[in-house]
Amino acid sequence: MAFDAEKEIYKTWRSKKAAQDEIGKMYMRWRQVALDLAGEKANPLDVSLKCSEIMGREVGKSWLPRMSFAKGEENWLKGLTMNYVGWWSTLGASIKAQPGEKPFEVFLSWNRCPWPTFCKEYEVPMEEDVLCCDAFLKHILKDVNVFFNVEYDIETLKAIPRGQGQCLRRLFKVEK
Repeated sequence: MAFDAEKEIYKTWRSKKAAQDEIGKMYMRWRQVALDLAGEKANPLDVSLKCSEIMGREVGKSWLPRMSFAKGEENWLKGLTMNYVGWWSTLGASIKAQPGEKPFEVFLSWNRCPWPTFCKEYEVPMEEDVLCCDAFLKHILKDVNVFFNVEYDIETLKAIPRGQGQCLRRLFKVEK
């Protein structure tokens, strides 16, 4: 039987898409388990923000071995940016990075993100999605900043869950 590259690519793509869907659904299921165990007095946003903090720190730590200042801070920032792009692409988002006008500034734009769909499916408020994404992105930087003795931050300028058509975030070096 002849090898059908198009068929194999489609099967691989379909498997990847199924895995991406399961990641989001699994997060939402665990969110509900945590809320059920915490009881009626638990604030769903607090539970989700704590999860985002933990996930962000763990992801940031996992990036450390792949990052280096050996070729200067500009190349280091490119590496950090590509880690963000790669991570979110793995989760099913369509994300691009563009350099900003200032030195050590990058704009990340998500044109498609699966998380608002998961929130809608599991009846999670859209604002919770934005706040948790912000927390996740910021907590990635916590250990990265300490490890490399730098101070970078990320801010949300636009958000799909707020009906703004894209998520636009500015990753930048904090001016002292």
